[in-house]
Amino acid sequence: MITHALLRGLDGKAWLVVSILVAVAIFVPASNLLLSPGHPLYVPNYLVALMGKYLCYAMLALALDLVWGYCGILSLGHGAFFALGGYAMGMYLMRQIGNRGVYGNAELPDFMVFLNWTELPWYWWGFDMFWFAMLMVMVVPGLLAFVFGWFAFRSRVTGVYLSIITQAMTYALLLAFFRNDMGFGGNNGLTDFREILGFSIRAPETRASLFAATAIMLAIAFVVCSAIVNSKLGKLMIAVRDAESRTRFLGYRPEYVRLFAFVVSAVIAGIAGALYVPQVGIINPGEFAPANSIEVVVWTALGGRGTLIGPIIGAILVNVTKSYFTIAYPDLWLFALGALFVFVTIFLPKGILGIATGLMARFDRRRLPPEPTADAAKPTPAE
Repeated sequence: MITHALLRGLDGKAWLVVSILVAVAIFVPASNLLLSPGHPLYVPNYLVALMGKYLCYAMLALALDLVWGYCGILSLGHGAFFALGGYAMGMYLMRQIGNRGVYGNAELPDFMVFLNWTELPWYWWGFDMFWFAMLMVMVVPGLLAFVFGWFAFRSRVTGVYLSIITQAMTYALLLAFFRNDMGFGGNNGLTDFREILGFSIRAPETRASLFAATAIMLAIAFVVCSAIVNSKLGKLMIAVRDAESRTRFLGYRPEYVRLFAFVVSAVIAGIAGALYVPQVGIINPGEFAPANSIEVVVWTALGGRGTLIGPIIGAILVNVTKSYFTIAYPDLWLFALGALFVFVTIFLPKGILGIATGLMARFDRRRLPPEPTADAAKPTPAE
């Protein structure tokens, strides 16, 4: 029943996106593991991890689009859900180090031994089990989103005020995780990972598998979001976005609609963060920085919010450009990002995908035969 509901929400464009992601999940690992370095289609190890990071960002942008594009919730704090999912995965990876750390302590991570901790904090219990860690990847961001959304949406906080408090939430978490006594590594965060599910995290086979898992999870997240927005609930989300008062007068509860979308979006962002950490090799409080959440808004706006496909394109495009600029012109990247956001806001309000869709619709209209005029429609008198 659930599978039928998910597949029913896929249109032709959605099937195309899913097919491309599945093909990428197969092609890139195969090119990396089966081809020799001299082959023109060979994908080097560093590029596999880099493209995996791009796909994680694309999943984060997709999560934001679900609430911003379809519910009108401009969240400037989605980086918090991404980072919480990443920390949950990082805690599991740290527990997998065991006695192979610098201090050889089988229970405590190295940073805890360095800070003279004598026992493992209670909130680290269970993270030596993969299934528990993956459960926390979804539960912790989802629970934070539920509590935050419950109070914010029931209080009818909307617009710029909601954006401000989401950013305040992210900044509060940033300050908290910077503290050494929080038990999350302080400003250094969690790093020096060794294994995941018993496999070396630095092995090419593991990195290729992580890339494939990221591409598949992005496809699944896209299917879920597409099924939601194409359902009756999706139509209700758009109604809440465009006419909240009228929707309320019809008997619906807009706060519950927003809360559902916000929690689902947070869970997707948490999964993206969990896949990001083993491919990058570190998670630190910098991921909570408000600037990171603002970047996600830029990706979504550039690709085209309210389209699902657009944010994926925008996230990949901006981060590929960022990788180039930070190497070639490191001092200019932030100026380029700011200029890009201003340009998109003023000249591309519908994003790249919105412009492309408009041009295709105009082209299709020109291909249609001209409609008959009123004079041509009149019957001619009999001779």
